[in-house]
Amino acid sequence: MPDTTEPTPYETLTRSNILQRLKQRTVREAPERLNYEVIESKQWEPRERARRVQELLTAVHTEVVECTERSFGKVFRGVVADQGIQRLLVGSGSKLEAKLGSLKKRTPQMIPELVPYAEPLEQSKDLLFGIEAGITSVRSGIAETGTLVVWPTPQEPRLLSLVPPLHLAVLYASTIHNTFLEAMTRECWSQAMPTNALLISGPSKTADIEQTLVYGVHGPKKLVLFLIDDLRTKT
Repeated sequence: MPDTTEPTPYETLTRSNILQRLKQRTVREAPERLNYEVIESKQWEPRERARRVQELLTAVHTEVVECTERSFGKVFRGVVADQGIQRLLVGSGSKLEAKLGSLKKRTPQMIPELVPYAEPLEQSKDLLFGIEAGITSVRSGIAETGTLVVWPTPQEPRLLSLVPPLHLAVLYASTIHNTFLEAMTRECWSQAMPTNALLISGPSKTADIEQTLVYGVHGPKKLVLFLIDDLRTKT
């Protein structure tokens, strides 16, 4: 039988108080916009932004390789040869897979085996933890801190840049912002964010209580950035 017990005066008062508080919260005014003048004052010319990213990343043991769209293939072949990469993990269906696949067709002996990352984690653990290197695109850069914004997608999942010991990243100079605030604002982060956005400012490193610095504990021990200069056509 249904419970027909009437609520006590105390229960009625409690419910009323809860509902009243909820109503008050729904009509609360939005907070005033914070003053970002100090951050917004940090402005650099496009080439200076690229130079800052290069210098700041190089200072924390990142290998930054400059190239153009046209010279990318030659520079890429040189890097994979220097690093001794035999197998390279690349996002299945990504633009980079198509780009590298085209290079592979033209110079098959000079491009490592391209291994597509297409399966869920449960089926890819051996691949992820056994491969030499992974390559991803970079959504944008941040000049103030020398940071790469890596935006995981179904084609380029976050583990692609996290697990392999060597991370190759491709950044276009025209996508470098002045500050983190500018990146979030211009890219409209508030409207569509992934479950995990990565801010990378060098290879993974940590230190113990004796201040012994170790690379590769929480991520790749090496980071190589291909900084593509497209500022001749984009400013």
